[in-house]
Amino acid sequence: MHIVILGCGRVGSLLATRLDEQGHSVAIIDQDAAAFRKLSANFSGVTVKGIGFDRETLESAGINRAHAFAAVSSGDNTNILGARVARETYGVEHVIARIYDPKRAAVYQRLGIPTVATVSWTATQIMKAVLPTRATEEFTDGTGTMILAEVPLHESWLGRNAIELEKTTGARIAFVTRYGTTALPTENLVIQQDDAVHLLFPPAERERIEGIALFGETGNS
Repeated sequence: MHIVILGCGRVGSLLATRLDEQGHSVAIIDQDAAAFRKLSANFSGVTVKGIGFDRETLESAGINRAHAFAAVSSGDNTNILGARVARETYGVEHVIARIYDPKRAAVYQRLGIPTVATVSWTATQIMKAVLPTRATEEFTDGTGTMILAEVPLHESWLGRNAIELEKTTGARIAFVTRYGTTALPTENLVIQQDDAVHLLFPPAERERIEGIALFGETGNS
């Protein structure tokens, strides 16, 4: 898949390098050509010098065929403008913006543009946002018999009781994060759009549980 990154600072260069190493098509934008020196010597993607919310620049980076767009420059305004153009003009499916001001981040989150405040930012979190196709392992117990992972859910689970997900997968819901608040599951919990559901399950069951969660009850893509 093709991913466009705005900003070639420490986070952007690390993110671009990791995605490139995984075999993805990557284009990274920065106003300063010298910033591209931060990229790995083995980076095989495209570098584009220009303003990250300028259409000509974005199109040179392949925004028309992009699966995801991550705005990680040092400026809030640049990031949010780039994210909005990617989402609203080019219809990019997965868009996320780095925002330094937590209050502004919350506003844009409510507008449907996922944001991460710089305090909690890591390249791993960004990869999870632009590649939401696998469970993200968060913890493994000392004996190696249990995994805690955030598992993306197929849209068919939306509006259904969380107990159904537990019964179908055999996994236990450890907690659910919704609008920045984390809560323990209850018998009345209904799964909603953008919920982050964290499941507990044995490592040997990972593939089966991922299949059910990601593709619906049948577990088929």
